[in-house]
Amino acid sequence: MLKKVTITNVNTGHKSITLVDTDTHEKALLGSGMAPNETAAIEDVTGADEHIQRFTSPKGGTEDCGAFFSGLGRCLERNISMTKSLKLQVNRVKSCRYKGMIAEVVHAISMGEKFSDAMRKFPDIFSEDILSLLIAGEEAGQLARVCKRIGVAQKKSSKTIKKLKGAMIYPAIVILLGVVVVIVMSFTLVPAMAKLFTSFKADLPMATKALIALSDLFLHRPYMAALPLLGLYVLFSNFGKIMSQRWSQDLTLKIPVISTLVRKSAAAAGFRTMSMLTESNVRLTSALEITAAATWHYHYKEFFLRLRDHITVGRTLHEAFLMESHWLGADGRNLCGLIELASETGSGTEMLAEIADDYEEELDNLAASMDKMIEPLTMLILGVLVGFLIYAIYGPMFSLGDVILKKK
Repeated sequence: MLKKVTITNVNTGHKSITLVDTDTHEKALLGSGMAPNETAAIEDVTGADEHIQRFTSPKGGTEDCGAFFSGLGRCLERNISMTKSLKLQVNRVKSCRYKGMIAEVVHAISMGEKFSDAMRKFPDIFSEDILSLLIAGEEAGQLARVCKRIGVAQKKSSKTIKKLKGAMIYPAIVILLGVVVVIVMSFTLVPAMAKLFTSFKADLPMATKALIALSDLFLHRPYMAALPLLGLYVLFSNFGKIMSQRWSQDLTLKIPVISTLVRKSAAAAGFRTMSMLTESNVRLTSALEITAAATWHYHYKEFFLRLRDHITVGRTLHEAFLMESHWLGADGRNLCGLIELASETGSGTEMLAEIADDYEEELDNLAASMDKMIEPLTMLILGVLVGFLIYAIYGPMFSLGDVILKKK
C-alpha cells in the first residue's frame, strides 16, 4: 500500500511530498526520512490514484540499488550501527519501493531479525546472487566490504543500461512516427487514392492492394488503428520478458552487432557475480550455482551449471572451462587460457574480477557507440517504409496512362 507523507519544515514552512510503499504509518515515517525539525502528515493512497502514482513515480532499479548498497557499505565501514546506516540511505534512493523496503528492514531488525533474513523478504528487488553475497558477508564478518562491491557493480550496470536506453530512443521514435504516418494516411490519402484507381478498374500492385485493405480495415473498424500503437507499447514494456525467452536469445546471437553486445553483457554479469561470491569465501560449487541463477542468458546459465557439475565430480576449474568453452562463443579459448593462468598462480578470484572488468569496459565502449551502430539500421528501416509507401501510392499512377488510352 502506498503512503503519501507530507513533510513540513517547522523553521521555513516548506513542504515536500514523499511516497513510501509500506503498510503502516510508523514505517511510512521511517521511509520518509523525516528530520528532527520536520513534521509529517500521512495519507493512504488507494484506488486509481495508487495505480497512477505507481506508474508515474520513479522505479526502483540498478540506480537505486547501487546508491543504497554503496552508502550502506560506507556507513558500516565507519562502524555506524546497522539501523542508523539504513536510515541514512532513505534520502539517497528515489523510488517508493526502496523507501518502503528500508523501513521494513529497519523494523525487522528492531524486532531481532538478521539483516540478510530481512532482505530476503524482497525477492522482487534483490536477486539471488545479491542475497547470497549478503549472507556470505555476514558469516565472514565482511558485510561492509560486500555491500560496497555490490554498490560498485550495480552502478556500473546502471551506467551501461542508461547508455543502451539512450541509444534506443532514436530508433524507437522513428518506428513510432512511421506507424503514426501509415495510420494517418490510411484515414486521409489512401481512401481518395483507392477511389481513383478502382474507377479505372486497373490492375494494382500487391503493395497498393495491401495498403488499401489496411485503410478499409481502419475505416470500417477505427478501433483497429490503436492496435499497432498498443503492440509497440506491449513490445517495449515487456522487452525484458521477451528477451528471457530462448528463441529470442538464440535470435540475438545471430545478429552481427547485437550478438557481441549480448554476449559481453551476459559474460560481464556472470563473471562479476562469480568473482564477488568467491571473494566472499562461498564454496565454488555453490558460487557457480548462484551465478547460473543470476545470469539472464540461458547459454551462460547452462555454462555455469555444467562447470558446477564438472567440479562436483572432481575436475579442476580449468578442465571444466576447456570442456564447456563452446558456450562462450569466440572468447571461449581466450578465457580458458586466463583460467589456466589463474590455476597456476593461485589467483582465481583476481582473474575472475579481471575478466569481469575487461567485459564491462568493452561493454561500456560498445554502449557508448551504440547510437552510431544503430543509425544505419534505423535509416534502412525508414528507407524501406518510405519506399513501400511511395511504390504503393505512385506505382499505379505510371500505368494509368495506358488504361486511359485504351478507354479512348
